[in-house]
Amino acid sequence: MPSIGVRELKARASAILRSVRERRRRYLVTSHGRPIAALIPLDEVEEIEPDEAAWQELALLGERIGRGWKSEASSTELLGEMRR
Repeated sequence: MPSIGVRELKARASAILRSVRERRRRYLVTSHGRPIAALIPLDEVEEIEPDEAAWQELALLGERIGRGWKSEASSTELLGEMRR
C-alpha cells in the first residue's frame, strides 16, 4: 500500500479519491512520516454499526456544555473566528 502525506492528500484529494473509487487503490496516510489513517474502497470496510450508547453520551455531553455556555457567540461562530 503506497503512503501519502497529509499535505499531498490535501493538494490532490480529488485525484486520489478517484483512484480509490475507480482503480481500487489503497493509501496509507501519514503525518510527519507516521501512519495516521488508511484510505480504502468503502465496500472493503466491514459494515459499521452505530453505537447507540456512544451517541447518547455525546448528546448528554452537548446538553451539559450548553447549560454551562457563557459566551453570546455560538460554538460555530467561535471556531470560525479561531480559523481566520
